Amino acid sequence: MYARSVVEGRVIAHRDGYGFLARDDGGEDLFLPAREMRGLMHGDRVLCEVRLARGGGARSGSRSGPRYRGLVLEVIERNHQVVVGRFFRAGGMSFVSPDQRNLPRDVAIPDGEGRDGEMVVVELAESPVGEGRHNERTGHIVERLGDPERPGMAAEIAIRSHGIPHVWPEDVLAEAERLPLGVTDIPDGRTDLRDLPLVTIDGADAKDFDDAVHCDPRPGGWKLTVAIADVSHYVAPGTALDREASHRGTSVYFPGRVVPMLPERLSNGLCSLNPEVDRLCLACEMHVDRRGRVSRAFFRDAVMRSRARLTYGEVEAAVFDGDARTRRRLGGLVPRLEALREVYAALRQARRRRGALDLEIGEPRVFLAPGGEVSHVEPAPRRVSHQLIEECMLAANVAAARRLARGRIPFLYRVHPPPGEEGLRELGAFLGQAGIEFDPGEEPRPGAFAEAAERAAGRPDTEILHLALLRAMAKADYRPRNIGHFGLALERYTHFTSPIRRYPDLLVHRALKGEAGGTREEMAVLGRSTSAAERRAEEASRDAVSRLVCQHLRSRVGEVFAGRITGVVSFGVFVRLDGLQVDGLVHVRSLGGDWYRFDRDRRCLVGEATGRRFTVGDPMTVRVTGADPDERRVHLEPVERDGVPAGGEDGSGREARRGPSRSGGRGRAPGQRPRPGPGRGRGGGGSKGRSRRF
Repeated sequence: MYARSVVEGRVIAHRDGYGFLARDDGGEDLFLPAREMRGLMHGDRVLCEVRLARGGGARSGSRSGPRYRGLVLEVIERNHQVVVGRFFRAGGMSFVSPDQRNLPRDVAIPDGEGRDGEMVVVELAESPVGEGRHNERTGHIVERLGDPERPGMAAEIAIRSHGIPHVWPEDVLAEAERLPLGVTDIPDGRTDLRDLPLVTIDGADAKDFDDAVHCDPRPGGWKLTVAIADVSHYVAPGTALDREASHRGTSVYFPGRVVPMLPERLSNGLCSLNPEVDRLCLACEMHVDRRGRVSRAFFRDAVMRSRARLTYGEVEAAVFDGDARTRRRLGGLVPRLEALREVYAALRQARRRRGALDLEIGEPRVFLAPGGEVSHVEPAPRRVSHQLIEECMLAANVAAARRLARGRIPFLYRVHPPPGEEGLRELGAFLGQAGIEFDPGEEPRPGAFAEAAERAAGRPDTEILHLALLRAMAKADYRPRNIGHFGLALERYTHFTSPIRRYPDLLVHRALKGEAGGTREEMAVLGRSTSAAERRAEEASRDAVSRLVCQHLRSRVGEVFAGRITGVVSFGVFVRLDGLQVDGLVHVRSLGGDWYRFDRDRRCLVGEATGRRFTVGDPMTVRVTGADPDERRVHLEPVERDGVPAGGEDGSGREARRGPSRSGGRGRAPGQRPRPGPGRGRGGGGSKGRSRRF
């Protein structure tokens, strides 16, 4: 029996040898020194004793270092023992240089055969002992992927690097093949909604449609119907399909490719709410008043027929932009869409009143040419039509949580703990420097974050300030015990609206039907595994996008971009490029003419001779000097004005020349943010162009 100071969690490794423990209980991450990381892999599950860090001075990236460190007591579960990397020969021996940036050493391949530079998959043979060149791991090649520049390789590498299950077992495919191609027999007792003009609204490239919406004005409000694909009718507990869906946990989205949670026969066919075909669904009917409050909600097993497959762009043009041509094309659907706009406005006002967080943070979107190569990169659009669907889905998710909270069947809440003390302290200092009042109170309240976000809106540095708010947040995850959802300012919340692509939603559907999915203890295990699968999917998607962005920017070396500083470290500043939403490193050596001191408390670099400062949020004009897809790094240099790098200012407002720094360090991937300290993480949940934060 372990003491209360012992916690379980997942290892987050760093390629410099140290790591962190992401705790299952949502508490502050534990720093794992290099000696504790020996023999551990990124993603291993371990049991750690919590110790107070000596002086808080470890290499964490926070202002004062981590407050707590971990002493590894037991390895509970090994992560996949597979490494993806480049094959090379040196000194008569064969090695693989890991593509995973959190693996510090090359892998020796005693019997390896391959071409220099090609990507291979290696199964590890033994754990490392000790440190140094002569204690590398060994392994053998199990798959040769080929040229890393080949179209489609970014996703292939990420899938294998992050251990994404992508091969269907034969019994799963056989079980899927036995299912019908469409709805032929409608089970007794189902409500017939086929005359209700439900529509799906998704991204232009979406293929799996698991939600449809409809709204009718009523006296004093609206009747909002959210119909969700009835996956639970086809995927029964204990079947091969169910075991594989539980194993995968979630669908994984890459540019130009999806690794689905369910075989395509279900995800794109039988369960997808495609237009003008009958589909089984679980419908949530909600009565929403003028203040955006859901007074009543009913769940019905039903059959439906989608009237149209609409895109966000179409709805934006017809309903919010008033485009006459789009309105004529959509014809009779327009009044229903306008009713959706009205109920959205009411739900949005209710969201503001309760103090839910709403952040404006862009992400890069990669577009591929027909041949699979990157054609261009631009910020992912954030349309009002996205928010419309989000609010409808949030309302249905809240209704499901309320319904199930009254019952005795265990299910998984979607929970979001309050931010930690250290994250709040750092956030308050940063917002104070930016002139934004922030008082979270003794017990952190969501409204304080929402108020700070609103004060930051409309400024040139809005995105940077909203990033700081997001970084201060804890992680959202799945648990059978409710602790509320901080970011959404909700007493209880769950995920109900995406059973095609999220396993917890499938469990919620079964619970709503009265089907017990396991004990509370079994649900706790499923909560941990699906939360880990969600994090794994996000990391893999981000990794592939970073590689593709770097490949794209290699063709844009020499181009000049306006940008803004998003992070400051001892070896330079990270700048987000306007129009791309991509971060790159300006190394301190390129700042010219001065020695720079890193001021952790103020998050800035200060020139010792000139007093020149470079602070998070400052604008900077930069030139792309290089991009490395293997390292996922973009290299930048400041553009000079009158011989002085543009950006930053000294104490008197004058620009000053700068010179090489005595510090060095590594860059980071585009879109990847420097850790604000142990209180890292963010909410998650969603895809297909919708919010992934909560």
